[in-house]
Amino acid sequence: MSSVYGVVLAGGKGERFWPLSTSKQPKQFLRLISDKTMLEETIDRVLPIIPKKNFRIVTSDSMADLIVKSVEGIGPEHVLGEPVGRNTCLAIGLAAIHLQKEDADSVLVVLSADHLIRPPERLRELLQTGIDIAAKEDKLITMGIVPTRPETAYGYVRLGEMYKNGESKSVFEVLAFTEKPRAEVAHEYYFSGGYLWNSGMFIWSAKSILKAIKGCQPELSELLTEYDSFIGTKDEKKARQKLYKEAKSISIDVAVLENAKNVLSIKADIVWDDIGSWNSLDRYKEHDSDNNIAVGNTISLGSYETTMYNTTDGLIACLGVSDLVVVRTNEVTLVVHKTQTDQIKKLLSMLEQDEKNKNLL
Repeated sequence: MSSVYGVVLAGGKGERFWPLSTSKQPKQFLRLISDKTMLEETIDRVLPIIPKKNFRIVTSDSMADLIVKSVEGIGPEHVLGEPVGRNTCLAIGLAAIHLQKEDADSVLVVLSADHLIRPPERLRELLQTGIDIAAKEDKLITMGIVPTRPETAYGYVRLGEMYKNGESKSVFEVLAFTEKPRAEVAHEYYFSGGYLWNSGMFIWSAKSILKAIKGCQPELSELLTEYDSFIGTKDEKKARQKLYKEAKSISIDVAVLENAKNVLSIKADIVWDDIGSWNSLDRYKEHDSDNNIAVGNTISLGSYETTMYNTTDGLIACLGVSDLVVVRTNEVTLVVHKTQTDQIKKLLSMLEQDEKNKNLL
């Protein structure tokens, strides 16, 4: 029987949640949706089917120690540090080459550390369906979310023929992956019923994903094979630095899934959200009678549709404003119109050039 491993991708900086998310305390360590960090939420919701000892967390070298200190039951042996970010294909390839060496029949459940998913019981049922297929068949399985709105910020999966159906779990062949669509295209996808949101959750055996990388990205496959010979030796760290220096940065979707012929998608009827920016809080945080979100010490009058997020003992006071995000931390106050939150990264690029304030990133 194949062993199941959880591979958590936790290397992002969470820049769109600045100033709450910083290089010293990135988004995966924030308590945005409960009293647990996003990373703890990700692990705990699948614990009944994946034991904690079977998790591997792929993150930046700079965050490895913080993960070990902050997540109970996770030690250095569970963390795979990346010298530099190279997108999801290499991160997944790194985890797969390590796990194949440990367990030739390993099945990987790939998760992101910044998702809201409810109910966890239903997620585990759906994951188990994928695990059962991946343990026996050479398939690359995605978790496709049933859309609840014509969303332009997500990628989509175009469904083909039914592959397997039973016990309220439907698995489809995948015809294509599409990038974030324009508004009119998103409406078409939503009402057609033939598309699912691409959640970034995947299930496959280590053997199958490494085979797919070899077929679709032969240069990366050669680099991984070369690196494999150094795993467990004194030169592993040096070999990983070489791997990351020479490998190109590319997502698993573009590198493999858009080209592979053995991709399936499980139709997931769950509440799922990519907690990617301040505006995403609107979808799950409690609102007051004026549709404001208030976290921490805040007061408002004549203000509407505004998010106030305060982590200090001081006060956020809003008077006669609307459609703003106001965030106060010990060192930074951010005020941004909701239509401009996607420009936060540009603001951070300016800070990068500001010697006086770049330490606030």
